[in-house]
Amino acid sequence: MFDKLDGMYSKNTAIITDDGRDFKYSDLGQFSYEIAKVILKRSLVLCLCGNNVGTLFGYFSFIRNGIVPLMLEEKIDEDLLENLCHIYGPQYVWLPSSKVGLFPDKDALFSLHEYSLIMIRKECKFPLHDDLAILLTTSGSTGSPKLVRLSYRNLEANAQSIGKYLSISELDRPITTLPMSYSFGLSIINSHLIFGATIFLTSKSVIERGFWDFVKERHVTSLSGVPYTFEILKKIKFFSMKLPSLSVLTQAGGKMHIDLAKQYAKFCHENNIRFFSMYGQTEATARMSYLPPEFSRSKLGSIGIAIPGGEFSLVDDQGNVVNQSNESGELVYKGKNVSMGYASGVQDLIRGDENHGALMTGDLALRDDDGFYYIVGRKSRFIKIYGNRVNLDEAEQLIKKITDDVACVGSDDKMIIYITDESLVSEVRSFIATKTGINFRVFEVRVIVDIPKSSSGKVIYRDLQT
Repeated sequence: MFDKLDGMYSKNTAIITDDGRDFKYSDLGQFSYEIAKVILKRSLVLCLCGNNVGTLFGYFSFIRNGIVPLMLEEKIDEDLLENLCHIYGPQYVWLPSSKVGLFPDKDALFSLHEYSLIMIRKECKFPLHDDLAILLTTSGSTGSPKLVRLSYRNLEANAQSIGKYLSISELDRPITTLPMSYSFGLSIINSHLIFGATIFLTSKSVIERGFWDFVKERHVTSLSGVPYTFEILKKIKFFSMKLPSLSVLTQAGGKMHIDLAKQYAKFCHENNIRFFSMYGQTEATARMSYLPPEFSRSKLGSIGIAIPGGEFSLVDDQGNVVNQSNESGELVYKGKNVSMGYASGVQDLIRGDENHGALMTGDLALRDDDGFYYIVGRKSRFIKIYGNRVNLDEAEQLIKKITDDVACVGSDDKMIIYITDESLVSEVRSFIATKTGINFRVFEVRVIVDIPKSSSGKVIYRDLQT
């Protein structure tokens, strides 16, 4: 995927960092050549990722040289890191030089841009499939041994498709707001690199003044985030900021509350900014659909249409295709970006493509008369209360009219609602009982300090007791 970039765009600036450094595509190519001298092809390397030069240079080089990176967050718990090393047996670790002490009996083979390459074993326990390009953690997980196996074709197809519907060119200047170990964050890197754009690298949060100084001084053109990102942006008065260079906002990683989506759609329309609401999963290399900006208000709440080269359909519980409009079914996606399958250990890395371009998303959706899709729930996020089928995701959306900090879990005949504001307990309980028409006794409201969320802003439901 990255084979010819340093030739095509050699003089283009590939990266600009928030501390003033810049690197051209030719620098990426040279680094790739240097690291290839010290690392074996078709080896597995565990990559501890941050939004920094070391991570991006390493990732680019690994993909280009046929080395398979297992992408993890730089701040992963040490016990979880050790467990993954045991389960997958990587030959190398690419990590911040400050963390070399995690492997005290190993020497660095190569160091550059505050990152170091360590060999932890001479050979892989099992061979790697020729098509395997990268391993990513499944949505919401940080230390789970369950990984998604993505091929070179998956990465290329998704990046090209994203570039097509976003009209990405060499003139684009996106800024990093999401972890590079997260499929959405990585897809932003891939889709801009292959078109010769300039990526602005920062590990600063959107709540930091330095982030916005960087955005303004460097004339950033696009900003991306998950629903949680956009909730924060609203709180820090994004709508009143003066950002004349900003021309694109993209949102994925979950369903944005309808009222918030309406505000962003209106703001973008009034300020000549293209607002893309998107839908995807790691199992499809990041993105499967997008809502064209011209429909951001008329099709509010829709995930839009399939990305170029992709195709959607709906199936019922018996596997029959749902052809009628406005009837729900499980959303099925087909495309070249559908992953090869999962891995639960190193022995799975020799396996080929088990999905054959088709993915049962696990999401329930409906299609309107114009062919636009709407997610209505998750198959596993339904419970029955007194014989009533209750969608936990819809319940959360209802309660967000009272508080944004909410998460719903439950089992049959009991729903537990987690919030962070004790003063709202009675109001929330009464509100959801009224809205659902179900006796309030089956709703329990619990107050916790924070709703547990992943780095991408998704609620970690497994950390909430039922």
